[in-house]
Amino acid sequence: MKHKDNNLLDKREQALLRKRQAANRELAVLVAVEFTSDRRRLTPAAQQARAAAAVVERARASSGSEAGEEAVTHAPEPPVADIDFDASLAEFQELARSAGATIAAVLIQRRPKPDAATLVGGGKLDEIVATVASTGASLVLFDHDMTPSQARNIEARLPCTVIDRTQLILDIFARHARTREGMLQVELAQLEYQLPRLAGKGKSMSQLGGGIGTRGPGETQLETDRRRINARLDRIKQQLEAVRRIRRQQRGRREAVPVPTVALVGYTNAGKSTLFNALTGAEALASERMFATLDPKLRQLTLPSRRKVLLSDTVGFLRNLPHALVTSFRATLEEVERAELLLHVRDAASPTLAEQKAQVEAVLRELGVEDKPVLQVLNKIDLLSPGAPIEPGAIAVSGLTGQGLDMLLHAIDAALTADPLVEASFRIPQSEGRVLAALERGATLSRQRFEGNLVFVRATGPSSLLERYRRYQEK
Repeated sequence: MKHKDNNLLDKREQALLRKRQAANRELAVLVAVEFTSDRRRLTPAAQQARAAAAVVERARASSGSEAGEEAVTHAPEPPVADIDFDASLAEFQELARSAGATIAAVLIQRRPKPDAATLVGGGKLDEIVATVASTGASLVLFDHDMTPSQARNIEARLPCTVIDRTQLILDIFARHARTREGMLQVELAQLEYQLPRLAGKGKSMSQLGGGIGTRGPGETQLETDRRRINARLDRIKQQLEAVRRIRRQQRGRREAVPVPTVALVGYTNAGKSTLFNALTGAEALASERMFATLDPKLRQLTLPSRRKVLLSDTVGFLRNLPHALVTSFRATLEEVERAELLLHVRDAASPTLAEQKAQVEAVLRELGVEDKPVLQVLNKIDLLSPGAPIEPGAIAVSGLTGQGLDMLLHAIDAALTADPLVEASFRIPQSEGRVLAALERGATLSRQRFEGNLVFVRATGPSSLLERYRRYQEK
């Protein structure tokens, strides 16, 4: 009996130990790095916003006294990098949480330039080692990309996993990929990131020596790994090309019947999926975690004019988004390239609203779609205080409460130039009920009257629909 009780106790202790180990695996120390000689400056849009705020402050001061104006005019401005760095740090912490990490500590390193060997320098690395030991963390996340040699040198000092910014974003993408296409795109980005870093993974490989008898198999293993990765890259690219081919065929069939596509774009966690669900009645995953949407979703949307469009939900963008991710997800972002109208969804409650807008526009330029018509949509207005100012020209909505959605639908209707709305008068025999039914479904009818066997009606609708029944139009 005692033996059974001991076994039961051992099992409980083992289960408790496994739980603790699982918790420790997710415990992370964050290291945020700022290089003062090459600070991450505010974007032009954010700088303009700050300049406008400074003008307002000067105007307020001028309404008081000239002495006050003198003081404001000559007061030293705060360093522009501080606000940007704070926002970047908050975003990095959210990235870590989205990856499933529990933040044990946050360390900040400011230095003129990166240390060639360890990125942060020997003193800060000693502090990181001590912090890991005191917190029991098994993960160190750097808010900066590292060279293979820097990663190797840091890993040699730390008894835990070391991950840089790009690796962290790739891990989040891998967690959220659900479709075969999404998984292929994530794997492509991961392999392209790992390939030049294989030389830094040499702990388990014997290295080549410089003398006779010292030529081990290390280089052979390295070359084998490279060949395998390159072969896998080729296969993934072929599979993604097959995906693109299928998308082109599907798009060709859609374009045979002219239905415009409207794409939602915006910063990650701006509420695009919530807005997508509110407009279309879909049940796409809407999460506060970053990059919850990786795979494109298309749903039909009926506008007030009864025109039908396809609404596309796309992956969110991020500041300093790795170029490899933009390249790898080009198959997904083709919906943005083909869209006739973009809805730039922005978080109205974000303290970095202007900067996020500039970051999204930078990615759109990289995709070559900066000239497309864009509607600025300020989402999450339910989080704003009453009377808060709204950016002129933007459409204020709440995907959560439904506020402003009617205004947004009318704005989409007015902005679409493809298949424009036209008016026409029709003279339709009552025996052609299918024609009248088609017009009722796809257009707005007015001034409808019956004379004998004829129906006279005035219709406002898409040009493609009204042209289909041109033979019934009144001359």
